[in-house]
Amino acid sequence: MKLIVLGSGTSVPHAKRSAPAYWLETSGGTLLLDISPDAAHRMAQESLDWPNLDAIWVSHFHLDHLGGLSPFLFGLRWAPQTEQRSKPLKIYGPQGLRYLLDTINDSNNYKLLTQRFDVEVIEVSAGDEFEILSAVIAKTLSTQHTQESMALRLTDAGLKTLVYTSDTGFAEDLVDFAKNADLLLMECSFRRNKPIQTHLDLEDAMTLARRCAPAKLVLTHLYPEWDGVDLATEARLSWSGNTIEATDGLRLVI
Repeated sequence: MKLIVLGSGTSVPHAKRSAPAYWLETSGGTLLLDISPDAAHRMAQESLDWPNLDAIWVSHFHLDHLGGLSPFLFGLRWAPQTEQRSKPLKIYGPQGLRYLLDTINDSNNYKLLTQRFDVEVIEVSAGDEFEILSAVIAKTLSTQHTQESMALRLTDAGLKTLVYTSDTGFAEDLVDFAKNADLLLMECSFRRNKPIQTHLDLEDAMTLARRCAPAKLVLTHLYPEWDGVDLATEARLSWSGNTIEATDGLRLVI
């Protein structure tokens, strides 16, 4: 698997960090983990094969994670790059995703789901296990962020694993869910003294890292208070493992 960070930031506008989106290449196809308002143009900037994207995962309904879905679908309708596409685009997310899309679609008859190819909206629940791409198995876990928010654990045909927490508060069940992942893509919104409990700060993240023991830890969803701070160096004070600060354009092989 290969991970490309499209957006390592948050909803707060930032000159160097786009809102959350992550491109994943696997032997079974390509998957976009969350689709921020910046995602479509970031895919183009990184010269990725966005016209042939196989699937999208929506972790929850906050706009910095979902807000690019409708514009992306609208763009696909008119893009010359998709004129010959026939394979379906699959969109996975929490219960209520189809209702949200239909509401936006009906607000101005955008015909977002009327494409040259099929668009399949697949709603899943916490605890589900399913094939998200060919030979790539996904498992979900409810997280302490919103009512619908879920973490995702992916295992490919070679048994390599990636866990994406998306936004979450600290929770014991994340430990078993993310245990021994080859790559743990975890939010670390705040440096210290987090203002809300439904996100992680560095202390939370390091506690989880010590107990999950991933081969690689990538910390992302970074608010501007991280500007000018060497995140990886600070992380090593609490955990000796391999910690990587997510930056827009970062590319990692799993």
